[in-house]
Amino acid sequence: MNNLQWNQLVKVIRGDIVKPLPTGFIIDSPWLPGWAGISIMDYFSSETKWLAANLKAIRSFPDITFLPGFWSEYGMCTEPSAFGAKCVFHENELPFADKIIETPQQMEALRKPDVLTDGLLPFVLRRLQHARPEIEKEGHFIKFAVARGPLNIASFLMGTTEFMIALKESPRECHVMLNTITDFLCDWLRLQQKTIPTIDGVFLLDDIAGFLGEEDFVEFAAPYLKRSFNAIKTEVRFFHNDAGGLVCAPHLADIGVNLFNFSFQHGIQEMLDKTGNKVTLLGNLPPRDVLAAGTPADVSKGIAEMFTDVPDRRRIIASCGGGMSQNTPTSNIEAFAKAVNDLA
Repeated sequence: MNNLQWNQLVKVIRGDIVKPLPTGFIIDSPWLPGWAGISIMDYFSSETKWLAANLKAIRSFPDITFLPGFWSEYGMCTEPSAFGAKCVFHENELPFADKIIETPQQMEALRKPDVLTDGLLPFVLRRLQHARPEIEKEGHFIKFAVARGPLNIASFLMGTTEFMIALKESPRECHVMLNTITDFLCDWLRLQQKTIPTIDGVFLLDDIAGFLGEEDFVEFAAPYLKRSFNAIKTEVRFFHNDAGGLVCAPHLADIGVNLFNFSFQHGIQEMLDKTGNKVTLLGNLPPRDVLAAGTPADVSKGIAEMFTDVPDRRRIIASCGGGMSQNTPTSNIEAFAKAVNDLA
């Protein structure tokens, strides 16, 4: 992200009028390798190819803000690997982490990893350190500390179904485990900012929070998300949860979130109302069925429909309802940006 894009992002979050309406997308390993013409394995294993793919994106779409920008990641394996999960990588499939927790006793016995040494974390940071001179030479900067959220990590370590059941059957052990995971997350976010001092944003991804009811969200999600977002002082606190559901929206401002990427199943005006118009929204064209699988005409039509009943567009960044899907073509991204620029 360059300084112009960062300053524009901050203005939108503060509620300033920005014209034309900004366009931004979350991009990472599901989309970038295939679009850049390399395998997923090469994207993860080669710093050179990872950097080239990200540079190609910002050069191809200079007027689009990509979030978090030069995301150093290993798919869903980054944080679970630090807890000792076995990570499985294939040539052209997204990696996954095996479960390591099966009993309440194991939940309670979970130990906080050392973020300096454990799992894939050192490789995430070293990749950024190696690439940083080239990134800054391009006029861009690493602006976000990034992590999966506490419930998301818990679901990787246990399995989603098993974790959801445990919230009801073993609530005490769940709190112990979530507290350990959150302590780890705070350490991890602090280390990223300490290592890369240009960081002035936190980006947390936690779809599991969207699967909860109101009571469970307040008990098991909100306090741990709030601690994580406030681990470091930053200008931008960005939350991704594209699970269907509106349970988290009214709580986001109190948690500390000021930028929210949500499900395409919910309209922009609906989400503005649910958040009390206190949180900037990033969304919400369907990422797979329209942006990836549709035609440029479908994309343009979708943009028009997105904003039909949204009179106040101050706290909005046009995007899709989730991250950029695999196989999203260049022509559709270009059509998206043009349609947003052409909005009345």
